[in-house]
Amino acid sequence: MDEERKEPTPGDRRHRPLPHHVGHRERLRRRARGAGLNHLPDYELLELFLFRSQPQGDVKPLARALLDRFGSLAAALAASVEDLMTVQAPDIRGRMKGVGAETALDLAALHEIARRVTLEEAARRPVISSWTALVAYVRLSLQHEPREQFRVLFLDNRNQLLLDEVQNRGTVDHAPVYPREVVRRALELSAKNLIIVHNHPSGDPTPSRADIDMTRQIVEAAQALAITVHDHLVVGRQGVASFRQLGLM
Repeated sequence: MDEERKEPTPGDRRHRPLPHHVGHRERLRRRARGAGLNHLPDYELLELFLFRSQPQGDVKPLARALLDRFGSLAAALAASVEDLMTVQAPDIRGRMKGVGAETALDLAALHEIARRVTLEEAARRPVISSWTALVAYVRLSLQHEPREQFRVLFLDNRNQLLLDEVQNRGTVDHAPVYPREVVRRALELSAKNLIIVHNHPSGDPTPSRADIDMTRQIVEAAQALAITVHDHLVVGRQGVASFRQLGLM
């Protein structure tokens, strides 16, 4: 004869292990306050930020899914809102939950804040005397871009930054460049010096033959109007290549 099934008593409930996510947010915040944010792994740092845009539920699976999808914290933050919204992870009930439009916008805003902070550092002094800050800025701006961008940093006669402008966006391996347009824009801004910047979505910043030829054309067009091209920086996930340092200009 089957034993009669009993309802759990309050005592039974009291000794039943709680799901791991219960109290997790406060425990993570206490560890962040105690040990410091710099001691948190990337996924937990991302979790802390996700708490803001997703005030309920377990966001650890979503934080891990973002890192798995894009490969790194930097790449996740640099992703487009559209790409971020494709990421999903199971919630505590096993149902798939997406990043959502608000969370994607928050993450994109965090990347833009970081970009502007590095730009402030790079622009605080003459660009050529704050080269490390400049390289950090262009790398943050472009290393994870999925398509080529051609940008120009326009500088005044003291090499202070006037404007960082995207001249053209292209495909995964080409962005159209028009030397006359670069020089015309420099004249409009009264820029006396330029730094050319573009990215290689492949990850390898090694300049191509086309990059070298295009740089020569821009240098020649600029020289005719007494405008100096200081350098051409090629940005990839593997680093930043400088034409000047490579002896290509």
